[in-house]
Amino acid sequence: MTPENRNLILAVALSMAVLFGWQIFVIQPEIEKEQAQQALIAEQQATKREADIAAGTPTIASNGNVANPTPGMTVQEITTGDNAKRITIDASLVQGSFSLQGARIDDIILTSYRETLDSESDNIHFFKKTSSKAPFFAEFGWASSDADQPMPSAQTLWSSDRDLLSPSSPVTLRWNNGKGLEFTRKISINDDYLITYDDTVTSTLGNAITMYPFGLVRRQGTPPTSGIYILHEGPLGVFDETLKEEDYSDLKDAAAGGITVTPEGTGGWIGITDKYWLAALLPSQQEKYTYSFQTLPGTADRYQVDYIDNRGLTLAAGSAVSTQGRLFAGAKKVALLDFYKEEMGIPNFDLAIDFGWFYFLTKPFFYALDYLFQLFGNFGVATLAFTVVIKLAFFPLANKSYRSMAKMRILTPKLQSLRERFGDDRMRLNQEMMALYKAEKVNPAAGCLPVLLQIPVFFALYKVLFVTIEMRHAPFFGWVADLSAPDPTSIFNIFGLLPYSVDFLPPFLQLGLWPIFMGISMFLQMRLNPAPPDPIQAKIFQWMPVFFTFLLATFPAGLVIYWTWNNLLSMAQQWYIMKQVAKSS
Repeated sequence: MTPENRNLILAVALSMAVLFGWQIFVIQPEIEKEQAQQALIAEQQATKREADIAAGTPTIASNGNVANPTPGMTVQEITTGDNAKRITIDASLVQGSFSLQGARIDDIILTSYRETLDSESDNIHFFKKTSSKAPFFAEFGWASSDADQPMPSAQTLWSSDRDLLSPSSPVTLRWNNGKGLEFTRKISINDDYLITYDDTVTSTLGNAITMYPFGLVRRQGTPPTSGIYILHEGPLGVFDETLKEEDYSDLKDAAAGGITVTPEGTGGWIGITDKYWLAALLPSQQEKYTYSFQTLPGTADRYQVDYIDNRGLTLAAGSAVSTQGRLFAGAKKVALLDFYKEEMGIPNFDLAIDFGWFYFLTKPFFYALDYLFQLFGNFGVATLAFTVVIKLAFFPLANKSYRSMAKMRILTPKLQSLRERFGDDRMRLNQEMMALYKAEKVNPAAGCLPVLLQIPVFFALYKVLFVTIEMRHAPFFGWVADLSAPDPTSIFNIFGLLPYSVDFLPPFLQLGLWPIFMGISMFLQMRLNPAPPDPIQAKIFQWMPVFFTFLLATFPAGLVIYWTWNNLLSMAQQWYIMKQVAKSS
């Protein structure tokens, strides 16, 4: 065996060992560990909350400051004794409520989305009440330079002019602090996940004070995440048009070191994102703010993002000041985020969707797929049509490559003859082979170019299928009910014919029908390519379809369908060119 063959076999063996070993010994244990930790945290939080309620103590408390900008700007406690009246939220895409005690938005249900494909499953419950086991809420308020002036807090009991918040009926709240300041708050909601707070403070004081408007989003408990490095889930924001992302673990480490991440900038936004859902604070884009990512002290994990206008607003004697805060709490629909980006001037708001390094491809790919979806009414069919478009774009280049491969196939007997004559003299063999390639005007590396060009296309399409909510639960035909999830069938229970589950197997072994189709198409396509002159290399390449079959078993079904269809189109194109070259030879 030659050193080149030995090295090739070793490289392939090591690659496969790393892939399967990483899946079995790293990814799967990490997933199981994360699930166990989440279950333990949920149990501990439930136990602690029951003890807190029994003792009558606050369940969430913090002595930290929102961005720590001014004296008296403290994060208010949440008490379990909130028996105040709640205002119902009823919009086309959102239902929920908020309490007149504190006026925090802490109950948001996304009515267009369910937890699973089951039509009877619960709708996504995004924001959760402050009295729940895992509070998740938004708050807007004021801080003051005058410590003797009470500001609205979590315990403030507002009065309301109505019981329903809807797109056609905003709610106006009022509260008087009893020391010369009256607070009026108008809360409105539109049809697309946007809630607006219009706050006015009226003074009857004989002196001026400075008011500091702020907004915050707080989440208790570390939520389960996908655990995949290509997707960010957690706090993020855009400051001076630059995206900044913070992991939950990084914030905990920063808090342990006494560090608070506090970017500044004019305009911008800050929030907390899940894979498909986003809670984002959208302040006025004309003012300069101090933002903050932080983990609040306490026994439970509590994460907070916030902003504050550090310069403040001067409230003159006998006058009034106003400010506006906006909250986006809903699904990360691409067109919707783009609309807010343009309509409200929210910089890079679309980056809340993790389009990744191939943004310049990923986003255009999404819009192309979405356009084709509007034509065909099925994202799977749109993917097939999109593949045809990609093949047409690369058609001239692929033609050149396939012609070179067809010529290589014709040259195979001559190459084999050279190997038999000069097999013991590697230098002479290489010289003769290069001379033959030059004489026949063949580039042996031309066949690799289409594959190299497909790599960024493949990853960009993978991103589209994995991160965009439009692909979530999007069906194809037959057994594929969700293009963003792996093929649900498995060869190990004869694709569902046998009455048992194979969930105990690692994901790459649950080998569905579409990955098998892909492997077969890849095998047939390789049969059209010229065989490597070396028999050992030829055997290795014969096993490549098997390797990729198991690899793609864990990928979204939509991506496997794309690859399979792409292979079939490539085979048809390559077969046609081979026939043309054979006729002209």
